[in-house]
Amino acid sequence: MNWKILIRQFRDYLKLERSLSGNSIEAYEHDVVKFMQYLEINEPSVGPLQVKGKHIQLFLEYITDLGMSSYSQARILSGVKSFFRFLLMEEIRDDDPSALIDSPKLGRKLPDTLSFHEIEAILGVIDLSTPEGTRNRAMLETLYSCGLRVSELIELKISNLFFDDGFIKVLGKGNKERLVPIGRDARKYIGIYRNEIRCHMNIVKGAENYVFLNRRGNKLTREMVFMIIKSLTAKAGINKTVSPHTFRHSFATHLIEGGADLRAVQEMLGHESITTTEIYTHLDRDYLQQIIRDFHPRS
Repeated sequence: MNWKILIRQFRDYLKLERSLSGNSIEAYEHDVVKFMQYLEINEPSVGPLQVKGKHIQLFLEYITDLGMSSYSQARILSGVKSFFRFLLMEEIRDDDPSALIDSPKLGRKLPDTLSFHEIEAILGVIDLSTPEGTRNRAMLETLYSCGLRVSELIELKISNLFFDDGFIKVLGKGNKERLVPIGRDARKYIGIYRNEIRCHMNIVKGAENYVFLNRRGNKLTREMVFMIIKSLTAKAGINKTVSPHTFRHSFATHLIEGGADLRAVQEMLGHESITTTEIYTHLDRDYLQQIIRDFHPRS
């Protein structure tokens, strides 16, 4: 992939998942474009997937020679770091070349994570007397129970629900399938949605196998899920930037903070390795279920 494609995807991520303002998105993009332009001049054969730490270090030295203040350098480096963290998170790269690059200590904002009580608050404001409310409760329970990406949620198929075994089959990045344990509450609300709401809908041809549908009987879009979560977060009075990825991040954080095995969490998230050097280890399904039972707050 070339710079332009990945920068455009980065912009979409900042807009949809981090809900940044237009000015903030432009600032992040400009930082990455500065780095891209530096490489085009000095290392034209180095694309975004070939960048190493030394290239970023040389870039910092370059802008230092231009007379940029340490504050400006830190801001630009922050944008570059965000870009490579995005590539790592999306599994476009399997490492982060900026990880070991130091910057002036001007403070670092960690990604927002919902506490268990905040998740309970968001779930609590959903109006279960409406068809959409019942669906939304089932969706958010599934997001938090399974740590799904938003794309995996909207693509979830009825034929991939194995509730008797306590698992769902998820189609992740690169069309890789994985089995993820699904908790009791998520199974409960999906069952209510299917048996009391979905079964009475006029479903669009081709959408029959998708679990979650819009009111017109078609598959949900990513944008719709973002809007639903944003609305419910505001209704719950939570002053954080919350997206579907926040539920995924909270799922992993709560498990890890509770003491869950990192390998188990990584497998449930659909990541192929914990670090760039550690070999991926497939874990027993019973063990994954035990991890959820022992460490997930809603188990």
